[in-house]
Amino acid sequence: MSIRINEKERLFSLETIHTEYQMKADETGVLLHVWYGLKTGSDMSSRIRTANRGFCGNPYEQQTRFDYSLDTLPQEYSTDGVGDFRSAAVKVKLENGSRSVDWRYAGYRLLKGKEKPQGLPGLRGNAETEGLEICLEDKVSGLNAFLIYWLFEEQDVIVRSVRLENRGTEVITLGKAASVCMDFPYGKKEVMHFHGRHAMERVPERMGIPQGGRLAFESRRGMSSHQSNPFIILCDPAATERQGECWGFMLMYSGNHLEEVSMDQTGSVRVVSGIHPEGFEWKLAPGENFQTPEAILSFSAEGLNVLSRNYHRVIRKEVIAPRWRNAKKPVLVNSWEACYFDFDAEKLLDLSKAAKDLGMEMLVLDDGWFGKRNDDTTSLGDWVCNEGKLGCSLKELSERIHETGLKFGLWVEPEMISPDSDLYRAHPDWALQDPGRLPMVSRRQLVLDMGREEIQDYLFNRISAILNDAQIEYIKWDFNRSVANCWSGALPADRQGEAAHRFMLGTYRLLERLTAAFPDVMIEGCSGGGGRFDAGMLYYCPQIWCSDNTDAIERLEIQKGTSYGYPVCAMGSHVSACPNHQTGRTVPLETRGVVAQTGTFGYELNPAKLTDEEKQTVKQQIEAFHRYETLIEGGDYYRLDEGEEDYTAWMVVSPEKDEALVSFVATHVRSNGAFPLVRLQGLEPETVYRREDTGETVTGAALLQGISFGQMHGDYPAVQVRLKEMKNEK
Repeated sequence: MSIRINEKERLFSLETIHTEYQMKADETGVLLHVWYGLKTGSDMSSRIRTANRGFCGNPYEQQTRFDYSLDTLPQEYSTDGVGDFRSAAVKVKLENGSRSVDWRYAGYRLLKGKEKPQGLPGLRGNAETEGLEICLEDKVSGLNAFLIYWLFEEQDVIVRSVRLENRGTEVITLGKAASVCMDFPYGKKEVMHFHGRHAMERVPERMGIPQGGRLAFESRRGMSSHQSNPFIILCDPAATERQGECWGFMLMYSGNHLEEVSMDQTGSVRVVSGIHPEGFEWKLAPGENFQTPEAILSFSAEGLNVLSRNYHRVIRKEVIAPRWRNAKKPVLVNSWEACYFDFDAEKLLDLSKAAKDLGMEMLVLDDGWFGKRNDDTTSLGDWVCNEGKLGCSLKELSERIHETGLKFGLWVEPEMISPDSDLYRAHPDWALQDPGRLPMVSRRQLVLDMGREEIQDYLFNRISAILNDAQIEYIKWDFNRSVANCWSGALPADRQGEAAHRFMLGTYRLLERLTAAFPDVMIEGCSGGGGRFDAGMLYYCPQIWCSDNTDAIERLEIQKGTSYGYPVCAMGSHVSACPNHQTGRTVPLETRGVVAQTGTFGYELNPAKLTDEEKQTVKQQIEAFHRYETLIEGGDYYRLDEGEEDYTAWMVVSPEKDEALVSFVATHVRSNGAFPLVRLQGLEPETVYRREDTGETVTGAALLQGISFGQMHGDYPAVQVRLKEMKNEK
């Protein structure tokens, strides 16, 4: 059994294949965090030491023990207002104005069969998935915290969430409700976070933690954001891609979030992650409960690459819907960079025919097909085909595209509304906006109040009508602005602090209904590119457009940063035209293909404008992608270029270790420079592999010592090496 409980000691141990997580309820009833690391098979609570620290108060029950303080003990779900002056996991306000909460252990129950958190996405699991629920109670207020843990043993992952329940007699207002709190009493730590901006998302940054200080990584933009992904890594200062201890914290949420990392006066590090508390208030009447998003935790004692692969495997198997886990995804061409708003049915058919000739398999019609939309100033919310612009109905267009041999996809932006739209004229109150105040406008659009069921119903009916009328295999679901003026006309004044979270719950509910009604329509998430690239959206969308930046050299950094937490099968990545739309850079078509293949693969260009030589290259790229697709999307991913400035390199190895694909892009070619040597990973040392590029046979042991690509020439050259175990040669 993966959950061991010592009733006498009130010690709880959760075990995965390699890791162990321990908690203990002490004699005061405080639930202490004991251990998260490699399996030990022992009670690790002896590591918890106490001392009399100046100005650290003592609980009333322990008032004679000056060494016992909530301000220094490692807690599993931290209190507020009763002597722990570090970051709290929860904040409350009672009817009498009191803001204290004091948790005490009140029991546990074992769980069997993974349950989805109410109203939220969650890891899927199955009937055999084991879990544990520990109850903490605040006896004065009647607020109970049910700490929920699910074990995903094979992936070395533990999932945490909290259900807060009001068992008192008065209304309790939540001001903060974190999903996870974890204390690390020993050893220096560094933190990695993934910052960015539009068109440059998830850039890894690693930093020390200031003693007595607090680092905050956050989004208050109504989405997980381009600026700060809801995923952080805590690691030993000496940790590298190949060695060292690393802990991952990934919040499965697509809205406002906060990750706090702090170090107290004694050097203990605390991590708290959850819904952003700023602007958040949630009223709990007696008998009501609040469910926090799930947090996906993982530990590696063998460096960052192992930690990443833990996340890749659990997302592929337990987050992405079963329908899409091993599905072949069509190589698509998106109309946006090919023609922007300037199209009709004939132009789209020409684009479709040219794409088909090169081996592409789907045409995606991007923005501009609905309402009166010939630019970005109008018609969001009016999800009715502009037949005058197309020259036919959407159904007729779909039929004609399918006749060319391509599948058909469509762009939508359901959560937005244009002030210049029939929907806004009919329902101006459906937009989030403060009464009596002119709203903040971005891209000349407003945001719908997704917490309202009538809006969810409207969008479900409109999108369903489109999908029922025309044969559409793919939806690109966009979200092109941050959320401001988050005031809902459906909520009273004292519940406006619920609007942002209700917005996210409404979006999830709409996605839940649509994916259930149209299980064979694949939805790709998008938010101005990668502004909502998170595990919450991946529950509904098996892939997410990684970034609006399609420059291959910039994409190297974006996709590498994304890979620390998310699998390449989820990264929407396409070959675009050069000079690049975003940077003006020119990169060889071959290199653009190598970069885009480490993703879902497609094109953002007009294939009819390619030269004959370029068309031949595109055909070869598509053939290569089909040859490598199963390996790329289901294999183990390794970053190979740690500390290198002149190149980026990565590889994917099959689960059986009988096949691998190594990719190398020189980002800085130097005159008379050193030969780059890339040390491979993940291969079996005793296995003999054949290099597809040279035909030579090499042992895995030799390849693990490195391969050299020789002197590089030209602008951004790229090399791919496919390795296959000799006995599998046909």
